[in-house]
Amino acid sequence: MTSQQPGRLPASVYRRRRLVVGLGVLAVVVVIVLLIVRPGAGAGENPKGADASKSPDPSASETAKSDGSTPCDPAAIQLTPVTDKESYQPGETPMISMTIKNAGAAACTFDVGTAAQLYAIVSGSDPIWNSRDCQSDPQPLEQVLEPGIELTTTPFAWDRTRSSADTCEADRPQVTAGGATYRLSVSLGEATSASDVAFLLF
Repeated sequence: MTSQQPGRLPASVYRRRRLVVGLGVLAVVVVIVLLIVRPGAGAGENPKGADASKSPDPSASETAKSDGSTPCDPAAIQLTPVTDKESYQPGETPMISMTIKNAGAAACTFDVGTAAQLYAIVSGSDPIWNSRDCQSDPQPLEQVLEPGIELTTTPFAWDRTRSSADTCEADRPQVTAGGATYRLSVSLGEATSASDVAFLLF
């Protein structure tokens, strides 16, 4: 018969208690680890119902810029008046045109049609001729302008006469030549050339 100390339980009881306590501590540790690690595990996921602002699509303005549908700011449109020569001998007809360049950072749309174009010729402070006086069948033309790309309008002849809306069907006398200086400026809608170009008529 085995003797047993007063107040002391058998060793098997103590082993069972230590096992239960150990399992309880392990469970607590596992719960704590899950609480700490789990929120970070979903950082790269995109569960249904997640806030769309976390990964926004391109805005409407960005999309418009990329496809050129945004209207151009007239201040970003650079115009240059062009003549085919610097001087013209008697009988030679000046051919005039303009170059158009989008100086902005993104493609945009601008009306470059004949309805928007204006060519004006002066001599000193005297207005000599402008393309609106006797223009026929002007047409609009919406054009996508890529940044930095220069376009040139189709050159046309100035007949070396003074224009007037009242004399479109009349025979108009030739302007003064003999080395006289004339200056061409251009505009396109609200955009205007920063300077004019001079040429001589002989």
